[in-house]
Amino acid sequence: MRAFHFAWFGFFIAFFIWFSIAPLLPEVKKTLGLTKQELWTSNIIGVAGTIFMRFLLGPMCDKYGPRIPFAGILMFASIPTAMTGLVKTPTQLYILRLFIGSAGASFVMCQYWCSRMFAKEVVGTANALAAGWGNLGGGVTQLVMGSLLFPLFKSVIYDNDAEKAWRTVCVIPAIVAFGTGICIYLFSEDSPKGNYGAMKKAGLMAEVSAAGSFRSGALNFNTWLLFIQYATCFGVELTMNNAAAIYFKEEFDQTTESAAAIASLFGWMNLFARGLGGYSSDKLNTRMGMRGRLAVHTFALLAEGAMVIVFANSTSLAGSIVILVVFSTFVQMAEGTSYGIVPYVDPPNTGTISGIIGAGGNTGAVLFGLCFRQLSYIDAFYIMGGCIMASSICSAFIFIPGHRSLLTGEDDPSRQAFKSSKVLEVPSPEADAIEAGEIDVDVDDEAERKA
Repeated sequence: MRAFHFAWFGFFIAFFIWFSIAPLLPEVKKTLGLTKQELWTSNIIGVAGTIFMRFLLGPMCDKYGPRIPFAGILMFASIPTAMTGLVKTPTQLYILRLFIGSAGASFVMCQYWCSRMFAKEVVGTANALAAGWGNLGGGVTQLVMGSLLFPLFKSVIYDNDAEKAWRTVCVIPAIVAFGTGICIYLFSEDSPKGNYGAMKKAGLMAEVSAAGSFRSGALNFNTWLLFIQYATCFGVELTMNNAAAIYFKEEFDQTTESAAAIASLFGWMNLFARGLGGYSSDKLNTRMGMRGRLAVHTFALLAEGAMVIVFANSTSLAGSIVILVVFSTFVQMAEGTSYGIVPYVDPPNTGTISGIIGAGGNTGAVLFGLCFRQLSYIDAFYIMGGCIMASSICSAFIFIPGHRSLLTGEDDPSRQAFKSSKVLEVPSPEADAIEAGEIDVDVDDEAERKA
């Protein structure tokens, strides 16, 4: 369906512009004379800028639907992306990456959209595929920007002038992002029954308070447990998107182009790994209910943490590449299993909860980024691996009404809130008749609408 494909492709493009500068950072560092600390400060700011936007856009989705904020954020973030070449000082680089980072908030709309479109039996797979194929942009941008467009601009257009190449190449993803935002606004719909604005006018959907939605989502203890766990999977992915190319260039003496190609492998695992996590979550849900979703989620986090430690101790290039692929697979699986659980936490406030938990990923990226900024690579990886494995303990304390927990309880269908993708819509025979075309409603005529 269009909504699914717009959701993943829009998030893919958001990732593409969000990390378009990442494979170019070795050249940026050389041109601007950046220190390691200044470089990592820009990385941290690039992911920190998304935190506030995810908190903000979650309630906006509950109130206005995903289409309008999705289109708006892509078009907005494309502007600073196109201005990358104007950077001349570290401070300007920080400001630029702060505004580009707003693109990462599109994740909230991506996951909210799929939660509204798909029923509980497949919502884990739908969420995971959409987000996974979107996250794939983090790997594709490493390859396209670092190993294709940058060498093309440098050797063909600018006669081996690397500075001119990195200063102009980001215009390409900016144009694509702006065009994608326009298409999402014009050619997609918020839900199976149409756009939120039209549904509210026709009386098919109840009005939602953004403030009330945020309050309910933020007061749910399960939200914050998943916030912590998402910090240790998606936060790791964001950190690796920033660190991988530099790590392989400095630790294994690779060129900018080859380091970018190797780093892209981490993102390419999103092609299947996050979907695998969501699919596994759905399958175990049919056998064990919520306990199945929590069990596979916990396993993915433990395996991810262990692979970080193994990766940190790999000393050969070939071995590091193989371990990177396995490590990335478990990172993406944990992300998929996370959002197999999210739609169940509090269905009427899914937008807010998606936003808060999504912000956890960026919070984790900031904290891990600080470790890489101040410590050696191996120490930073050890801290990262330990935090990931420790976060798996949170699964034992997730209790969702009507569902069994990881260790205790039984399912109670009468208390289960998440039944289908239509949870926000007002059920009535008239609504079904309107949808089937049996009743023609002129929503501009107040008396007829009420009748």
